[in-house]
Amino acid sequence: MSARPFLRSLAAGAGAALVVLLLLAAWRHWQPAPAAPSAARPGLDAPYVASVETVVERMLALAEVGPSDHVVDLGCGDGRIPIAAARGRGATGYGVDIDPARIREAKANALAAGVERRVRFEVGDLFEAPIGEASVVAVYLLPELNLRLRPRLLAELRPGTRIVSHAFDMGDWRPDRTVHADGVPIHLWIVPARVDGRWTLTDDQGRRATIRLDQRYQQVSGNVQDPRLVGDRLRFAATVGARTLVFEGKVAGTRIEPLDGAARWTMERAR
Repeated sequence: MSARPFLRSLAAGAGAALVVLLLLAAWRHWQPAPAAPSAARPGLDAPYVASVETVVERMLALAEVGPSDHVVDLGCGDGRIPIAAARGRGATGYGVDIDPARIREAKANALAAGVERRVRFEVGDLFEAPIGEASVVAVYLLPELNLRLRPRLLAELRPGTRIVSHAFDMGDWRPDRTVHADGVPIHLWIVPARVDGRWTLTDDQGRRATIRLDQRYQQVSGNVQDPRLVGDRLRFAATVGARTLVFEGKVAGTRIEPLDGAARWTMERAR
């Protein structure tokens, strides 16, 4: 090929490339800028991801929610868990979320479901929300938020309160039960009564024994056999005198009272 045709071909190729670059620059110039983060969701601790209905129903079933329950949802989003508890199980509910848009949505959903008198929603910080009246607490939070929340749950909830979590656990506080729905775990904890320390057990013949209990969450050990703590119910075997008996009672502050009304043993926290 001679030099002149080659230069004409090269110029034509360069011109076509220049046209493509100009068109690309113009296209980029006219593209809309990425949307800025919504100003309606400042300071959120976790992204909003709703639990699907099958998971919601599995959570309520695992916690055995019934008409006598008050369900508190911390980070309630559109309110679907308290609403489902009220509509399908006759419970009452309360939900708190830091996002005003979600709370407006939750209130509208409650009205549409006809349960607006059984559930209440408000804007607030889940770490400051009132939880003391809950019999069931529902959460779908990131693991680090569960860990931050855990001390409040143990300190402020009554023994026997059920905590149900979609997907995430609570560190070394092992769940009492875990099931799966739609491929994700759902965990259940039952808030344990405080039983650690020394107790004086008096059997039906007036003989006494000193019971020492060590506790880590619902796990109990000590100088007893086969201890099991579920909420405020404690069961164990102990030797008093020459007899080894099974004791089952309800923890009530400084006393453990027999579940069997005919039983004549007593157990009090030693001073």
